[in-house]
Amino acid sequence: MKLSKNFLLLAFFTISLSFLLVACASEPDEESSSTADNSSETEDKGGTLTIATVSDAVTLDPAGASDVPSYNVQYNIYETLVEQNDNMEPQPGLAESWEAIDDTTWEFKLREGVTFHDGSEFNAEVVKMNIERILDPKVASPNSQLFEMVTDIKVVDDYTVQFIMEYPFAALPAHLAHNAGGMVSPKLIEEDYAAMEEGEDPGSAVNNHPVGTSYFQFEEWQPGQYVKLVKNEDYWGEPAFLDSVTFKVVPEDLTRIAELETGESHISNPLSPADIEQVEAMEGLSVTKQGSTGIDYMGFNFEKEPFDDQRVRQAISMAIDKEQILEGIYNGVGIPAKGPLAPSVFGYDETISGIEYDPEGAKELLAEAGFEDGFSATIWTNDDRERIDIATNVQSQLSEIGLDIDIEILEWGAYLDEIDNAQHDMFILGWSNSTGDGDQGLQPLFNSKNVGSSGNNSFIRNDEIDALLNEARKATNEEERLELYSEVQEKLVDLAPLIYLLHKEYLLGVRDEVKGLSQLPTKMLQLKEVYIEE
Repeated sequence: MKLSKNFLLLAFFTISLSFLLVACASEPDEESSSTADNSSETEDKGGTLTIATVSDAVTLDPAGASDVPSYNVQYNIYETLVEQNDNMEPQPGLAESWEAIDDTTWEFKLREGVTFHDGSEFNAEVVKMNIERILDPKVASPNSQLFEMVTDIKVVDDYTVQFIMEYPFAALPAHLAHNAGGMVSPKLIEEDYAAMEEGEDPGSAVNNHPVGTSYFQFEEWQPGQYVKLVKNEDYWGEPAFLDSVTFKVVPEDLTRIAELETGESHISNPLSPADIEQVEAMEGLSVTKQGSTGIDYMGFNFEKEPFDDQRVRQAISMAIDKEQILEGIYNGVGIPAKGPLAPSVFGYDETISGIEYDPEGAKELLAEAGFEDGFSATIWTNDDRERIDIATNVQSQLSEIGLDIDIEILEWGAYLDEIDNAQHDMFILGWSNSTGDGDQGLQPLFNSKNVGSSGNNSFIRNDEIDALLNEARKATNEEERLELYSEVQEKLVDLAPLIYLLHKEYLLGVRDEVKGLSQLPTKMLQLKEVYIEE
């Protein structure tokens, strides 16, 4: 069969993608990496794990989530067709293999013998049902942009499914590894639609008792307190070691450390960089570090004056010394950001210069915009210690150019609701980029169709940015994609919808009896091979 030029390019890019999606992952320790080699001792491994986490999950429905605390729990209930290893390379998950059979068709061969926690069978019809649910306007998933290029899902047979695309899209396997692609029980999906018919919100049934295929299954959620998962004894593959894992909500950093020290909790997620030395000095505790694909940033609301003025956004960006934040708040853990993509993400352009620190230039820009006497505004953040510290630091730095800044601190769920509805002036947030690809690092944050809960909380609407992002999404040539992403990043630095603060390392405080733990560059904890050493 003669292959088209586009198809050959697509195949080349797909192979290249697996090598390019490399993140700055720290190496696991010897005990972590050798867990799988000790199969003869698995009968001695188990335990109940407690993770002290800063925020509660917002939702346990993959179609409804757009935040890391929710994904952290969901990651252990649901499984995706494609998984990612420590280098963000696509690996078989619920799909054993996949290939692009022409320019606009991907075919996935599914794993047989997989059942959901409620006994339902996993097959091609279930895949079709799940992805169509994410794309259903009635469900209004914030993750629909991940699969918007899918025009049809064909069930070839019980364990073969095809995705028909509107245009060639080489990053589909990476997108299917996103937590949003977690497979939900077909019985539960039907129950959820029935609840919607009765006037309930989308995801209400899924939230009440989530059902996936993973090695852990849901047992209990006490909102604001904890989510408990237990071992799936009927798991299709090698079972998890742990008997149960509890995600316990402990917002205060010092309380998490105290619980870590006493053994009430086994992991502090996250650990503040300011607390590294304290934890390392405690007997029986250690600190793990993981490079990330994400970015931490401060954003502006384009729908509110004066932040609709590019000069004002640039001036505020110029007035912020990022090194102060990196060294003073993050203890030097991480690297300053020049633009929206981390160095480990496909599409990153190292030649971008970013906006340099220049407070005098900032004053001149403000005067040019008509604010020589400054103005008043508010920075919003959630109840996270580092983000509060960033807000306080920025408040002080902006006072030096004549701005009077207040700080408003909100609980996590309320915070997301308010900024999704454009109620803020400025805000502090992060983006974890769960695919390691430039498409997922840029489309949600800056495409005008994704304003609100899909990720674009600066409410930037720019036709040129939209066109470049859409062109990059459709390109099959690797060099063409890189060129387009470079152009996008240059324009986003100039437009300054965000202050690109830093790409941080993820830190965990861990008790020594916790073995086999690792963390992906997307911040997800790998818990399948974790056990508690007695």
